[in-house]
Amino acid sequence: MQQKVIVGSEEWCSLPTIGIPTIKARVDSGAKTSALHAINIKTYTKDHQEWVKFDINPIQNNAKALIHCDAQLVDQRIVKSSSGFREKRYVIRTNVSLGGKTWEIEVTLTNRDSMGYRMLLGREAMSGRVMVDPEQKFVLGQPTNEKLKEYYYSESSEKKGLRIGLLASNPELYSNKRILEAGEMRGHEMHFLNLKYCYMKLDADTPEIHYRGGKILNDFDAVIPRIRPSMTYYGCALTRQFEALKVFALNNAAAITQSRDKLFSLQLLLNNGVDIPTTGFANSPLDTDDLIKMVGGSPLIVKLLEGTQGKGVVLAETKKAAESVINAFKSLNANILVQEFIKEANGKDLRLFVVDGKVVAAMQREAAPGEFRANIHMGGSASVVKVTAEEKKIAIKAAKAMDLKVAGVDIIRSSKGPLLLEVNSSPGLEGIEGATNKDIAGEMIKAIEKNFKWK
Repeated sequence: MQQKVIVGSEEWCSLPTIGIPTIKARVDSGAKTSALHAINIKTYTKDHQEWVKFDINPIQNNAKALIHCDAQLVDQRIVKSSSGFREKRYVIRTNVSLGGKTWEIEVTLTNRDSMGYRMLLGREAMSGRVMVDPEQKFVLGQPTNEKLKEYYYSESSEKKGLRIGLLASNPELYSNKRILEAGEMRGHEMHFLNLKYCYMKLDADTPEIHYRGGKILNDFDAVIPRIRPSMTYYGCALTRQFEALKVFALNNAAAITQSRDKLFSLQLLLNNGVDIPTTGFANSPLDTDDLIKMVGGSPLIVKLLEGTQGKGVVLAETKKAAESVINAFKSLNANILVQEFIKEANGKDLRLFVVDGKVVAAMQREAAPGEFRANIHMGGSASVVKVTAEEKKIAIKAAKAMDLKVAGVDIIRSSKGPLLLEVNSSPGLEGIEGATNKDIAGEMIKAIEKNFKWK
């Protein structure tokens, strides 16, 4: 007959299959099932089988010791806690080592932050192998503090990177290549996810994002949406789906959506105390005359609401030209803004790059000869510029008002002081990295690391 391991009401055990060298468990013969503390729980498919990955802080009240685990999914079960709370939990199988013996047990995964123990050992796991002496604790001994440090705080222990997806359309674009490169250099697993190859399953219990060929994308830690304007609707729908799966989006879908609506974003910025050039918006060509007067007369700028990278922006130098352009756009049922022309800016504007509430780089863009738009895509040139504290403050305030972690903020210097032109949620890196020699892609990856407290 097999000799049983004698244990107390609390014991230290190890779960070698999922890489946990030691963990304190509450031995509870009153509970049928064993439970293990787990956070960031996500399911994914591996070799046509369902797996689950999760993180665990094996030491109570210590968030620094963190282990990334994964295991094959065995079942999903409704478990009723001692307080009567019913919860749907994932079930895995893992080996447990206790008193020199090792055997396979089933455990459910749940957040046990409010409990006194990271693990609960139930009677099913102990049946035929364990005898409990409830008067005693740690019959099998306890690890020393030095041992715990060796297990969980070793400086040399290999650090596993995050799994980050870049959600975009063109893998050959400079900005996209740089972001992938910066993430890999910092030790992360980077994946280019082409928007057009993604599709999703909307389901209350098992929402999913699939990729060309049927691959499931649920197991990402973070995504970086770089959505071109023509793909805004679908790109934001995908980003929302990732967010529903508890995947961190560097810029969230709601922020991208509002930043793409030029009129709404200007209203948001004004409500947050950010100055812009005087702007008019109207629906009917009958209002053209007053609309032109409202922004200070000609010359003025006419902007298509859906325009980007300087496209759909026209300088009307006379009142007659302004009327013609406005009426032409209106006859196409296009939504337009009219804006005062800041002559003293002399075809120059500033692009301030904000990442996680800080201005990480700034450049001055100057329009090509005979052109008034300073966009690099329109032939403008970039140079390093020293921005003022006020300009930095405006850029940070604008990114915050739009709820963007990453933003390209365009500012123009006028006789009234700095004015905000636009906030871009997918700013290009080529011009600004080239002009400033700064690793902006690296700053974007650092913002993701900061969210995960990854160091």
